[in-house]
Amino acid sequence: MLHRTERNLENIPVGALGLIPVTGCEELGDKVNDYLVKWRKESAIVHKDDVAFSGYEKDTYIIDTKVPRFGSGEAKGIIAESVRGKDLYLMVDVCNYSVTYSLTGNINHMSPDDHFQNLKRIIAAIGGKGRRINVIMPFLYESRQHKRNGRESLDCALALQELVRMGVDNILTFDAHDPRVQNAIPLNGFETVPSSYQFIKGLLRKEKDLQIDSEHMMIISPDEGGTNRAIYLANVLGLDMGMFYKRRDYTRIVNGRNPIVAHEFLGSSVEGKDVIIIDDMISSGDSIIEVATELKRRKANRIFAAATFGLFTNGMEKFDRAYEEGLLTGILTTNLIYQTPELLSKPYYINCDMSKYIALLIDTLNHDGSISTLLNPNERIQHVLKKYHNGEEI
Repeated sequence: MLHRTERNLENIPVGALGLIPVTGCEELGDKVNDYLVKWRKESAIVHKDDVAFSGYEKDTYIIDTKVPRFGSGEAKGIIAESVRGKDLYLMVDVCNYSVTYSLTGNINHMSPDDHFQNLKRIIAAIGGKGRRINVIMPFLYESRQHKRNGRESLDCALALQELVRMGVDNILTFDAHDPRVQNAIPLNGFETVPSSYQFIKGLLRKEKDLQIDSEHMMIISPDEGGTNRAIYLANVLGLDMGMFYKRRDYTRIVNGRNPIVAHEFLGSSVEGKDVIIIDDMISSGDSIIEVATELKRRKANRIFAAATFGLFTNGMEKFDRAYEEGLLTGILTTNLIYQTPELLSKPYYINCDMSKYIALLIDTLNHDGSISTLLNPNERIQHVLKKYHNGEEI
């Protein structure tokens, strides 16, 4: 694991650190804040009398903000303390549908549009007083609408440009659906951060008898879009890789897209091997379960599905059934977006906590340090594999 002490934090901070978890991202924000408070308490003694480090050690870096709503459903962003000269990190979870508000007396669940609007309200409330504005948006807003097929809106590109126009300097996201969307803002900071290390760590902690070699294990991409992710993980772990491609019926449109006719497999034999299906998100879960069914038909052993974002838009029943039938052994997703208590209680669910990783990124960026080593998890994956092979605690 890459520890804070191993990095060069000699640079003077860009400004006093301020953390703003926008409504719906408080739980993750609190965890990140706890790490930052702990680390800076440990190292603050070194900078005690340095004026450039004023406000370096605090009991909390979270800035008091609110987004109250009027009876009509309209809202406004309020910041209850000074942010002048601060290096601000706004965290937003656009997928947290559990947050509700009253709309002319009706209970309304917040959509991604609502969350994005709230983010802009807080940026507007900052009013140019902050030294630098950084947005941490784990699930990139509208990232599934990243390219045009015919006359369509390019929502993700528009959203990124809007944030930049409002004064945002850096945007950090995790496993972007298509990283090329950063072409919309080529002169600004845009990082897409991988979750592969946390997946490997989560899996190795749960399963104590994995044989990580090309004879016993394989990485699978469920579609052509996720091939790069699967190739990277297969190369780092020294495994073979296979992929499915979706054969679609382009003569029909169902629920806004062309229905999938079949999943065709490309790759060597999966017979008797443990398999990790890696993807950026599980939405309804139909694709993952169809792919797992195809792999079982080809006599795969245990099947683990790892996805950065577990949306589970149609509930958990089909996953319960897949687990009971022995189709899926485990599902790994991160806490970057809202997780239901039901999901966390499932016996097959492996939760990958990303809060320490986000805290490391914020801490390094606040010192104007390079995050290249943090963005490449190869070394950390090798370290955790070595511990696993030696039977050490991970």
